[in-house]
Amino acid sequence: MGYIVAIEGIDGAGKNTLSRALEKELADAGLAVAKLGFPAYGRTPFADFADDALHGRLGDVAESAWAMALLFALDRRDMRDEVIAATEGADVLVLDRYVASNAAYSWGRTGDRAVVEWVRDQEFGRHGMPVPDLQVHLGTGVAEAARRAKNREAADESRTRDAYERDGGLQDRVARAYSDLAAESWASPWHVAGDSAGGLAERVIADLERSIRPGG
Repeated sequence: MGYIVAIEGIDGAGKNTLSRALEKELADAGLAVAKLGFPAYGRTPFADFADDALHGRLGDVAESAWAMALLFALDRRDMRDEVIAATEGADVLVLDRYVASNAAYSWGRTGDRAVVEWVRDQEFGRHGMPVPDLQVHLGTGVAEAARRAKNREAADESRTRDAYERDGGLQDRVARAYSDLAAESWASPWHVAGDSAGGLAERVIADLERSIRPGG
């Protein structure tokens, strides 16, 4: 099984940029790297249902945080075999959002810690999703993340912001949820990162080296 690192953060935090940079850093170090992103839009019906709901095309589904949490969980469940295959075929699998995203956004919406444990039990337990070796909180400020999301929308008409991206209050609550999850090492170890992939790559490589040492 390869090493799984999940990049997490609010909308506009720079997750895709960091995950691509990390992929390059690790590949330059001679490692075989795979990369996947969630939600898997265009690849699972559950991701597309979630997208429809967040853009107001699926009635009142988006009004229920638990319904959205289930859609995102089922999206990953549909991709489980591909996630497992990627970990078996590469030294490192880089994930742009993963299970913690569901936990943080659901907690941010409901204020109910019970949904966090439901996500954990459902995704890592019932659905058997692999637990990441490292989760990364990309702690970009809410105002800067919102600015990036708006600029992205203006530059690409296919990237219309959804209901979550437009809700500044939600993004602030989700940022705090991520910070709390990272502080308690929810589900697995966490790394708090800036925009640079260099230090993160060093952490991943060090973890891999420890895992192959005798007694590591």
